[in-house]
Amino acid sequence: MNEPLAPPGPPAAVHPCSLSLTALERAALKHQRPCCIWLTGLSGAGKSTLANLLELRLNGRGLHTFVLDGDNVRGGLCRDLGMDAEARKENTRRLAEVARLMVEAGLIVIVCAITPFRAERAAARALFAEGEFLEVYVSTSFAACARRDPKGLYRAASEGRIRDFTGLDSPYEAPLDPDCEIDTETLGPGCATDRLMALLLNK
Repeated sequence: MNEPLAPPGPPAAVHPCSLSLTALERAALKHQRPCCIWLTGLSGAGKSTLANLLELRLNGRGLHTFVLDGDNVRGGLCRDLGMDAEARKENTRRLAEVARLMVEAGLIVIVCAITPFRAERAAARALFAEGEFLEVYVSTSFAACARRDPKGLYRAASEGRIRDFTGLDSPYEAPLDPDCEIDTETLGPGCATDRLMALLLNK
């Protein structure tokens, strides 16, 4: 079983500041209920595509959003992390902490990242209030993702040029009870986005 990577505690000299403005008051200015929609699944499953389409749909309704894309975050905030299991756990922890801050700022945050381990996704959910975190499993199969291979990663992994590749020589633990499941091999982008919008409206 994968244990969550425990972050070091804050230094003794750090004392969190109590802010006067609440998360609800920030959200009220934006006339929306903030939340985090967390898209998990294999590389090439369609997470980034769905995140972009969902953000466009929400933006069209005048809502305030932000997409935290796994690859984009790897280029900055998480650029010091590798791809081994412990580094992946820390990557998920950082994504979750940033998403939590954005929700406190009143935003609808869409996270799209492989985030392969159940324990870390559960730890991410625990940072949010009830109903603020929605886990979406983009369940497109390994075979379908490998056929797409939009970044050439599956070919590189099969040739041994990439190590610790999720679904091949590094595990992916599928969600057991996601808030929503989408297989982009059988559901087109428009219908998949409709399903995500329905999820948000129902919640």
